[in-house]
Amino acid sequence: MSLIDKSVDIIIPVLNEEDQLETSVLALRDFLLTSCPYRWQIVVADNGSKDRTPEICQDLKARFPGEVNFERLEQRGRGRALRTAWLKSNADVLCYMDVDLSTNLRALPPLLAALMHSDYALGTGSRLMHGAIVTRQWKRELISRTYNTIIRLLFWHRFRDAQCGFKAITRKAAHELIPQVKDNEWFFDTELLLKAERQGYRIFEVPVEWIEDLGTTVKIFKTAWQDLSGLMRVRLGG
Repeated sequence: MSLIDKSVDIIIPVLNEEDQLETSVLALRDFLLTSCPYRWQIVVADNGSKDRTPEICQDLKARFPGEVNFERLEQRGRGRALRTAWLKSNADVLCYMDVDLSTNLRALPPLLAALMHSDYALGTGSRLMHGAIVTRQWKRELISRTYNTIIRLLFWHRFRDAQCGFKAITRKAAHELIPQVKDNEWFFDTELLLKAERQGYRIFEVPVEWIEDLGTTVKIFKTAWQDLSGLMRVRLGG
């Protein structure tokens, strides 16, 4: 099978992102046109936006047919958006990234290549590997490192960074693993990785260049509490 016969869907989950959505989609499209050797599609998964996000999605889909698509969910939850878009996809590899493009897109080709041409089933960007370049406030850095340390103490896993919003999975692994993942919000990523590793799936990590979006609407402490609750559920077999 030639490279052009392989395909990837890149999901961007969004919630009220009218200010940066178009700029980010256009930047990603430009990158894919010049740097992606596979058939590709960008899918914006809007989970419950109340601003102009749906209208912008429809406009992008009309302007770039076959390159940009749109999935609308009325219920919120990033995990729910990824679950829906990934399980509907027919692409060989399913990817997602945050709408702010905090992760430098140069990490995308090696992430995709690892899943397309080897026996890796999942791939994830890592801000904690040697070679990663990270710019963010000390508070978020401390919370992230503490969270990943807690995961290691509870599960002795191999992957280093559970939360980086830059991941990929083969279609086969997605259909096998996603039905087992119970969380529909921010813990979705961690639960997916933990259940994958527990069942012997190979996980590829790539060091990334990552710059914090200071305008993020993520509620750090609420999300951290939900993640810790999720960890205890998985640790107890849930």
